[in-house]
Amino acid sequence: MMTAIADHDSIRAVQWCGDCLRLLDQRRLPAEESWLECRSAQHVRDAIADLVVRGAPAIGIAAAWGVVLAAQAGEDMPSVLRDLRAARPTAVNLMWALDRMSTCIEAGADVQALTREAQAIQDEDLAANHRMGKLGSALIDRSSGVLTHCNTGSLATSGFGTALGVIRAGVAAGRIERVFAGETRPWLQGARLTMWELVRDGIPAKLIADSAAAHLMRGGQVQWVIIGADRIAANGDVANKIGSYALAIAARHHGVKFMVVAPSTTVDMATARGEDIEIELRDPKELLAIAGVRTVVDGASAWNPVFDVTPASLIDAIVTECGVIERPDAEGMRAMFPAP
Repeated sequence: MMTAIADHDSIRAVQWCGDCLRLLDQRRLPAEESWLECRSAQHVRDAIADLVVRGAPAIGIAAAWGVVLAAQAGEDMPSVLRDLRAARPTAVNLMWALDRMSTCIEAGADVQALTREAQAIQDEDLAANHRMGKLGSALIDRSSGVLTHCNTGSLATSGFGTALGVIRAGVAAGRIERVFAGETRPWLQGARLTMWELVRDGIPAKLIADSAAAHLMRGGQVQWVIIGADRIAANGDVANKIGSYALAIAARHHGVKFMVVAPSTTVDMATARGEDIEIELRDPKELLAIAGVRTVVDGASAWNPVFDVTPASLIDAIVTECGVIERPDAEGMRAMFPAP
C-alpha cells in the first residue's frame, strides 16, 4: 500500500538558530534525545570530530554554519577553515562545503551573505535527497527486500537521507516490502541511529548483526543492498563506512544488486581511484569498549579504520541528484560529471 512520503520524513538534526547551531547529539541516541548548542567554530569542529554530527552531507552543512559562527565572532578565517577541514579527512562533502564558503569569503561576503550561502547548502541538500529518493526507488522492483548499512538518513543529512531516502521513497511507493539494517560496529550507527529513524517514521524493519548479512542474502530475503558514500572517485570506486566492501562482495556472490546513493557533492573527480582516498583511522579504544565499558582484555590492541573502498566493478548503480550511473566506470562518471 502506498503512503505519503511526508509520513516517513520527520527528523531535522542540524538546526540553525541565528546565533548558534543546534545539533541532535547522535552519540546519545536512542536512549536520549539531547541537543548540543554550538556557539563557535571550534565547538562545531569538535562536534564533527567527536561524532556528535556525522554523515558526509551533515558534516559539510555543520561546517558551513561553523564558518558563519566564526564570521560573527570576527575570527581569523584561514585558521578556522584549516581547523574545520582537519576534523574528518575522508568526507569530501566537508571540503566541498568549506571551499564554497571560502569562495564567498574571498569575494568579500559579509556575515549576512555567508549565512545565506550556508542556508543554501542545507536547502539544496534536502532537495537533492528527495530527488535521489525518487531516482533510486524507481530501480527497485515491487515487493523487494533491501539491506542498508550504517546511517544514511535524516541524521546524516539535512533531512530525508541518501540511501535511507531511497528506502523511505521505496516504502512510500509500495516497492519495498522488507527492510533490514546492519548494526555497524564499532559505533553501532545502524543499530542506534538507523533503527531509531525507521521506528520513529513508522517503517517496519529488522536489525541484523553485521556478520549475518551473507546468510540473509543467501535466503533470498534481499534484492538490493543500498548504502551511502563519503567519497566517490573518478572511476566510480566508493569510500563508505567500514563493512561496505564486504557487503558488496557478498551481494555479488548471491546475485543481489548493490546501490550507492550520494549527492554530487560526494563525487571527487580529482581523485582518480579508490586507492587514492585517505582512509581515516580512529582511536583503537572504540573497538575495545562498548558505551565506555571495556569488553576486551587489558593489553589487547586493535586496528580501527572507519571506512573501506568498494570498487566500481561491484556496484550496480550510483544514484545522485544528477542522475543514475549504472555499472559505473570512469567513462560513465565523466559523462555525468564532465570537467569544468
